[in-house]
Amino acid sequence: MVEVVWFKRDLRIHDHEPLIEASKRGDIILLYIVEPELWKQPDVSDRQYHFLTEALLDLNQSLKKLGQELIIKVGNADDIFINLLNEFAIKNIWSHQETWNYWTYQRDIKLRKLFKSFNVNWIEIPTNGVVRNLSQRKDWARLFYQEMKRSPFNPPTKLSKINLKSDKIPSSESLGIEKIVYTDRQKGGENEAMNLLDSFLHERSYNYSKNISSPLYSVDSCSRLSTYLAFGNISLKQIFYQTNSYIDQHKKNKSSTSLNLRSINAFKSRLRWRSHFIQKLEDQPDIEYKNLHSGYDGLRENDFNEVFYQAWCAGETGFPFVDACMRSLVDTGWINFRMRAMLVSFAANNLWLDWKKFSHFLSKIFTDYEPGIHYSQLQMQSGTTGINTIRIYNPIKQSYDQDKDGIFIKRWVNELNDYPNEFIHEPWKSPLFRSDYTAPIIDEVETRKMAASKLYSLKAKIRNSDVTKKILQMHVS
Repeated sequence: MVEVVWFKRDLRIHDHEPLIEASKRGDIILLYIVEPELWKQPDVSDRQYHFLTEALLDLNQSLKKLGQELIIKVGNADDIFINLLNEFAIKNIWSHQETWNYWTYQRDIKLRKLFKSFNVNWIEIPTNGVVRNLSQRKDWARLFYQEMKRSPFNPPTKLSKINLKSDKIPSSESLGIEKIVYTDRQKGGENEAMNLLDSFLHERSYNYSKNISSPLYSVDSCSRLSTYLAFGNISLKQIFYQTNSYIDQHKKNKSSTSLNLRSINAFKSRLRWRSHFIQKLEDQPDIEYKNLHSGYDGLRENDFNEVFYQAWCAGETGFPFVDACMRSLVDTGWINFRMRAMLVSFAANNLWLDWKKFSHFLSKIFTDYEPGIHYSQLQMQSGTTGINTIRIYNPIKQSYDQDKDGIFIKRWVNELNDYPNEFIHEPWKSPLFRSDYTAPIIDEVETRKMAASKLYSLKAKIRNSDVTKKILQMHVS
């Protein structure tokens, strides 16, 4: 009998419970499926695929050292598995549970039926503190910390070879994946993730709390592990374990001054929030394309302004800080949490764009695109959840607060390089204002007031509705 380990969003050998369990049972097939249909979906792009291919090559090198190469197959998962099930006497298929986009959710529903028809067990193991079939949300925090307190699994010491030919990893061009030009992107792989965590804990974390919202300094002070978590090059449990070990080490060595416990605890809190948001998508997969609260249906859908949308996408809104953040994000694939929230708030509230119309533009440029976080945050910042505090960012205030001297603005909005600092945040007030940088496309104060009025009015109407009560019970822990 043969066991199959299906690698999905868990491209690593450390803390990989399916790999450990399958390796105890004899011959195994180590499988990754490149699914062309997945990469034709509107929420992905070549920057994520390029990261994936690097992660696969890194994983293959690690597995080869253990005795067996990664078997890569290209095609529809159901066709791949039917061929394997007909060729091998497969007893169990092992994988981690996957909470990703709606396409993968539907694919897994079909595969469960397929495996059942072949009388094969599909053993899906929970990961990253996300709980499937959670009966009530109030239990989630306890279960999350229970999982994070477990020690990570060590990789198996040896894997036996199996006679199965691997397909070549196709290029993004051959798959027709949307191409987005960029100059800077993190490199994929488990080794990259481990090195990044080490540098964060021992060198970069000290000013994490201080710099987390700064577009200039967060690039170094934040962990930058989000993309590696999205592809499973490292697990959340590994990060908790290494972080707690680091804290214990410094408590024993009281002479050290390199530990900022406030920053480390803030970092751990963010890790928990990450899983909290992914749990929302696990519990309700349709939040990818539907308002969490139906009371907001029709709020923005009929008011979409294509001119505003294109200006926002291009970083040409006339608000320097908004434009700098967007241009930076498009070019690098990453920007900090507050700046993401501001960009979404500006689109949804000042420009009054429906989040469903711009969600895929952002998902394609985030190298660390994680559907559970992405759609939860889009709806929170757009005010369509019915349960969260309404937050409408003032982009001019954010500009003064987070980029006082305009360094970040001048780095990304070259049209303003020669502007004096007193006008860098609001260049339209300068007597030097020129047409090579666009004037503001909206009145920020008026649009913010309009959005606040509509959102607060609607929230008051649905505050005590049965729909709101149901959402609170399902999603609030």
